[in-house]
Amino acid sequence: MFRRFSAVCAVALLAAAGAAQAQEFSAQRLSDGVREISDDSFEGRYPGTPGERKTLEWLQAQYEAIGLEPGGPDGQWLQPVDLRRYTPVRDFTATWTGPDGQTRVLAKGEDLNLRAATNDGRADVAGAELVFAGFGIVAPERGWDDYKDTDVRGKVVLLLPGEPDGDLFNGEYPTVYNAGWWKARDAFARGAVGVITLQPQLAGGRFADAQRTFQPGGADVEFTADLLRPAAAALFSAASLDMEVLIAAAEAGGDFRATPLTGVRFTASAEESVDVLRTHNLLARIPGAERPEETIIFSAHWDHVGLNNHGRQQVPEGEDNVWNGAWDNASGTVALVEMARELKAAGPAERSFVFAHMAAEEMGLLGAWAYAADPVYPIETTVADLNIDMLPLSPPTRDLPIFGFGQNELEDDLARLAEAEGRYLTDDGQPEQGFYYRSDHLPFAVAGVPALMPWHGVDYDEGGRAVGQPAYEAMWAERYHRAADEWSPELDFSSGVETLTLMYRLAWDLANSERWPGWKPNSEFGAIRARTDDARR
Repeated sequence: MFRRFSAVCAVALLAAAGAAQAQEFSAQRLSDGVREISDDSFEGRYPGTPGERKTLEWLQAQYEAIGLEPGGPDGQWLQPVDLRRYTPVRDFTATWTGPDGQTRVLAKGEDLNLRAATNDGRADVAGAELVFAGFGIVAPERGWDDYKDTDVRGKVVLLLPGEPDGDLFNGEYPTVYNAGWWKARDAFARGAVGVITLQPQLAGGRFADAQRTFQPGGADVEFTADLLRPAAAALFSAASLDMEVLIAAAEAGGDFRATPLTGVRFTASAEESVDVLRTHNLLARIPGAERPEETIIFSAHWDHVGLNNHGRQQVPEGEDNVWNGAWDNASGTVALVEMARELKAAGPAERSFVFAHMAAEEMGLLGAWAYAADPVYPIETTVADLNIDMLPLSPPTRDLPIFGFGQNELEDDLARLAEAEGRYLTDDGQPEQGFYYRSDHLPFAVAGVPALMPWHGVDYDEGGRAVGQPAYEAMWAERYHRAADEWSPELDFSSGVETLTLMYRLAWDLANSERWPGWKPNSEFGAIRARTDDARR
């Protein structure tokens, strides 16, 4: 493959010469590694199964052979992750009382679905005041504040799902404010005991009672619930409020502020059983020679969905029931090992590298949330997280899409490196997927660490988008979370090698500088990072 280099880019490459340019990622090694850990004998790499043990043993053996040191707590390879899982043991009860003193029942599945999947699994809220807090969003960088210092301590907040439409909240691409877990965290931090989301319809069947796993570091509110809008309207009316008028005001923003439903009280009781699933992150480390306390983290999740998609889909007897996860995410898992191999061969950099293989990503990024809640290396001196979740599997591409385009300065550095090879950086092209909020870089971003994840190009060197786009769409439809996501000799790791080469150069440059990449002015994560600025001065 031939790429054109400009004079300016040539200067940049000369500055990065030497060890940084000596790497040589092997498509064959990538393929061999993916073939091995996506074999049926790994049983789909589901947490807490023999497939987990086998995967972690394989990773440890690879890192020991390369010469890395354990990077987990207390000099160990593994960071234990205990996941609390909740299952209702009885139907919840929920009622509300208006100014007239009459108690009204909210029916399960018809008016309300409620879960106590936090804390001890018990919710016991009696006569709590209600506050409508619009979208429940406080976004100083966007000049948006739904609470405006309204006191919600000991109260239940009523929220709209999602976020306001329009460019203020990134247009087609969602922000973190869209997420229910973010809203619950914010409400909990303000002292709320419960969060009720107003919904146009309720999830039914098994979903409402399905086992849920608590997000480490998440909101330990007494309960979360979904309330059907017609049922909610009665609560507003009892408080002499027009729900639709308030919703319109909340959607407009500006002068809206959280509004109490005066005279209306909410009571709920629920109980869920709690069991703990122990799984593990695996961490390996190359210590820095000059500033070892400053850390660049490469992350990738080692898990997939196991046998029969963790029991959700049965296949006829005699057919393959292993969801192997070759693309998702054996490819990223092996990519981290190969990145470590090349960075170790380059000799020590000034800063440290950590290779973090996260558990339970498919269950909700849970290993990464656990790491962010109890980091082995201080968050304030973590330079960046570079996440690899599903390497591109295609011939070489001109484009290099990333998740979270426009979020932080890491993309500017990567764009310059890509330009040096005649390539260009883009967004991921799939705003409806909300990709930046769906992989292991997110807990780092939420903690303030600049985080970046490369994705799959579609502008092929040979054939352009006319060939690359349908090929990508076909692979996505055939493989993503399908039993068909298996290794085959036809898998093309050419674009994966391209991506790893650029990520290597980005990491090497950061590791041998004193730069601290930051967030862009419109990012929701910039203010979080700013709280620890003194630690990086």
